[in-house]
Parts: sequence; structure tokens; C-alpha cells
Amino acid sequence: VQLQASGGGLVQAGDSLRLSCRASNDYAMAWFRQAPGKEREFVATISRSGRNRKGADSVKGRFTISRDRSTMYLEMTTLKPEDTAVYYCAADSASRWDEIKREYTQYRYWGQGTQVTVSS
Repeated sequence: VQLQASGGGLVQAGDSLRLSCRASNDYAMAWFRQAPGKEREFVATISRSGRNRKGADSVKGRFTISRDRSTMYLEMTTLKPEDTAVYYCAADSASRWDEIKREYTQYRYWGQGTQVTVSS
């Protein structure tokens, strides 16, 4: 399984970015992020169907996860310096069409990570 993530960059606080992650199949997918010196944390997840999605409290109202078949997106608005991190996409099989997975231990397949840097 190959995951190709893209869309990171250097922006200013208040700006927007869109991340993309293309998978080789229809999997349950998610975004995680890891800032320097911190543990990897959950950002958002979406089911195979796209109908079920959840986001972390820290990004609600600012980030939107979506998908188009096997490509997942993360629309990030009103970015803050604390959003600075390497963003990883993850994918794994799911028996139910609307199943979501929020723990990084539930994902076997990971993308290479894309850096998002938000300056103040």
C-alpha cells in the first residue's frame, strides 16, 4: 500500500492550506501530526464511505476532512502557529463502510509526512 501526501508549506497565521493523500485503495483514512518534541496526535479521520468523519477538538471549526474515492483531503483554515507539525496520512482496511479509526495504532499504512509551518 502506497500513500502519497502533498500540500504542506510555510504560511502565516490565519492563512489556509489543503493537504492531499492518495491511497491505492478505498481504506479508512486519517491525518495525524507530530510537532518537534511532542507525540504524534490525531487530527481527523474519515470512513471509507466518506459519510462518517471526526476531528480533534483542537481543529474543529477550522479543519475539514473529506475524500474523493481513494484520495483524502484536509482543508485547513485559520491556521495557528501551534498547528506547525509534520502531517502524516494513514490508512487501513475497515470491515464496515462507515467505520472510523482514531488511534494511530489502528493504522498499518503511513505516508511519508508533509511539513506544515505557520509563522506568527
